[in-house]
This record gives sequence, structure tokens and C-alpha cells, in this order.
Amino acid sequence: MKPPSFLYARPDSLDEALALLAEYGGEAKLLAGGQSLVPMLNLRLAGPRVLIDVNRIPELSYVRRDDLALRIGATVRHRDLETSSEAKRAEPLLARAAREIGHLAIRNRGTIGGSLAHADPAAEWPLVAVALDARLTLRSSRGSRIVGAREFFTGPLTTVLDATELLSEAAFALAPAQSGFGFSELSRRPGDFAVVAVACRVRREESGVCAGAALAVGGAHGRPIHVAEVEEILRGSRGQPEALFAAAEAVRQAVDPGSDVHGSAGYRRRMAGVLARRALGEAFAEAA
Repeated sequence: MKPPSFLYARPDSLDEALALLAEYGGEAKLLAGGQSLVPMLNLRLAGPRVLIDVNRIPELSYVRRDDLALRIGATVRHRDLETSSEAKRAEPLLARAAREIGHLAIRNRGTIGGSLAHADPAAEWPLVAVALDARLTLRSSRGSRIVGAREFFTGPLTTVLDATELLSEAAFALAPAQSGFGFSELSRRPGDFAVVAVACRVRREESGVCAGAALAVGGAHGRPIHVAEVEEILRGSRGQPEALFAAAEAVRQAVDPGSDVHGSAGYRRRMAGVLARRALGEAFAEAA
């Protein structure tokens, strides 16, 4: 199949793109990398009146570090973050997650903003954004607002984005000293969407005990979820096996997966715990 006919617009500035969104609202779709949108168009799962191509807008393509955060424009490609030395120094988890996304051709074209706005519950960027509680800037012709990633995703392929808004930036706090990250993903083949995935960060004090932790799970819920109980369990521990098993059990209890051809709900729940234990072990080892 091929998509139904649509109007095509290629704005040269962010203001022009926002004006088009204000004019067409829910009848418009934004085209960035197109790795999810184009297949949906071809299958006629999406039928916009106008396609707004934002690839030529310079205000959306940057990776910048300031004193507080690494700021990433919406049209930055997955591959750019996988190879960016600036991103690796500021938040190494980003490069680690980026290399798990699809195949190289997909990473060369797909964008972080497109992935976040598409909100696939098994995708890597929504997972990492929730784990690190990224701050997402949403722009419209009326102004802008900043939303935490843990409030941004509301369900499968759904977010708090209004039809006239564009996700323009994702900001990740700089990785704190004496911290380590963990990332563990189960997929049927390299490049496939995750059946279950876990991303986490652990911060240690000088004494070696855990001073803070954050963990999120993807693929085992209708949206990526932050499991707050993990920090309560791990704080003050040294990552000993019993603490990791207790945290993994909290993760297993927190998720509410569905069943499909890739795995039953019970299998996904069990693997969420297994991957959480692995990722946390990796994070504690790296933070040592």
C-alpha cells in the first residue's frame, strides 16, 4: 500500500513550523526521521492532511552542554548521540542506549525527538528519558512549556503533546560524580524492538554506600515507568545480592505487561526483574 495524498510543507524556521501546526492542528503530522511515520503512512494507519518536514530547521539540530544539562535538539539523529564525545562525557547512558536502537541505517536517520513524541513503550529513548527524568521542551505558537519525562508519556503511543505543539528539546542532567549506569535489553534479534528493557543510574557516597538510584522499565507496561521503590530499597546499601534481588522484586511487582507473540505477561514480568538485577549490578560496578 501507499499513503493517501497529502500536502507537503518544508519550513525553514521553527516559527514557520509552529505557524503551520497552529493552522492545521490535528490534521498535520511532523516528519523528522520518518522511521515510524513513513511505515504508518504506507499502511494508511496515519492519513494527515499536511506533512510538515522539520529536517531543514537549524534551531532543532544541536547537542549543547551547559552547567546544568546536556541539551539535545529534536532532530538530532540516534547515530549522532551514539558517537558524540560531548554526550558521552555528559551522560554516558545516552550513547549506550543509542547503539541498541534498530540497525545502523535506522540510527543514521531516526531522531530523538521523533522517538520521544512517537512514544512506543518498547523504544529506548522514552525509557532513558524516564529513567533520568529528562526535561522536555514543548513549543507552540502560543509559547513553550517544560514537562518532565515521567509525566510526558500517558500510554501506548500517547503523550501530553497538544496537536499544535512540537517537542523541540530534551535536556538531560549531567551525570553526577561517583555514579554509574546500567542498561539491559531483551530482544529476539539485534535491532528488534525490546521485549523488555531496563535503564538505571546509581550514585555512591565516598564510603561506597548508595546515595541515590533511579530505574525505569520499558516494554513491560503501557508506557515506560519509573520504579521509585528501587531507590528506597537500595539507599544505604552497597549493591549486595540481597539488595539487588529486593529491588528486582519491586520492579517485577510494579509492571503490568500484556501478552503477545513475543512473550506472555508472566514472561515479561519475570524478565523485568532479571534485567533490573543485571542493570543495577552493572551500575554499582561502574560507580565503584
